[in-house]
Amino acid sequence: MTLKHFLRHQAHLQLLIASESGEEPTLVGGQAVIEGVMMRAPHSYAITVRKSTGELVTDQQPIPRMSEKYPIFKYPVLRGLGTLGQAMQLGFKALNFSTNVMMEEVDPDRKDKPMPTWQVAMNIVLPVAFFLFMYKFLPLFIAEKMATSRLGINLWDGVIRLCIFLGFMIGISRIKDFHRMFEYHGAEHKVVFNFESGKPVNIRNSQSFVTFHPRCGTSFLMVLMILSILVYAFLPIDGFVPKLIARIVGLPFVIGISYELIRYAAKHPGALLSILTAPGLWLQRITTQPPDDSEVEVAIDALNHAMELEAKQGGELVIA
Repeated sequence: MTLKHFLRHQAHLQLLIASESGEEPTLVGGQAVIEGVMMRAPHSYAITVRKSTGELVTDQQPIPRMSEKYPIFKYPVLRGLGTLGQAMQLGFKALNFSTNVMMEEVDPDRKDKPMPTWQVAMNIVLPVAFFLFMYKFLPLFIAEKMATSRLGINLWDGVIRLCIFLGFMIGISRIKDFHRMFEYHGAEHKVVFNFESGKPVNIRNSQSFVTFHPRCGTSFLMVLMILSILVYAFLPIDGFVPKLIARIVGLPFVIGISYELIRYAAKHPGALLSILTAPGLWLQRITTQPPDDSEVEVAIDALNHAMELEAKQGGELVIA
């Protein structure tokens, strides 16, 4: 893998949560990958990628729901951690599959070769290091220079973190490769909406739906950013290092609460909490773009393969 492809892959890893479903699927959810879409049913998933030749390449695998494999993740707050953990794991696999398909076109001898150990390690270490530096260390470091009071530092920390996140999303959306990924993200949402509507899933019906979905990972991230401002603002902790540690240690709690808010807002669209999730829907104007018919076709193919495997496993799907 060249340095260019490696950096491109790392940038895609930073978008994993923003480009995937923010909830454990009771029906279907999905994720955009490089030139393709991953669709997941409760007990199976399928990834479809379009090669430069137009050929569709698909991988499908069974996968247990985290709450069934580990009952502790059935409980509020904890279920958000389980869902996010499994979504990230599946996201890595889906993105690696799409990357390998693209790389095989450049180097046919690469087919069936395992990913080098160093690359597997870097795919874990670098995204985590980037996240901790950009969204924990850097905002707090700058905030300490801008304010002196505890409340002032905490509020500036949250505002700076949000600005970094929005700036990253806006900036990366200007790059052609990532703009196409956001088109596939829009295709995934349209097909999910089509499926949930009960109408026959086809290109024409899917294209009639919007690209903004309340269970999107983008909405989850926005709620996480906003909620973290409110939580960290009133932490009775002083000093740079203690504050930094508290933000890292408290992250699982904030993730769990954010998940519950997203879950509630998705099921009660007219509730007051929907105001909190509205910014995430606005941000999807960046992270989802109108797809063309060929991109929708890829999403439908991934869904069909996921449903095919789900049916073989006896999975029950009930449109709520």
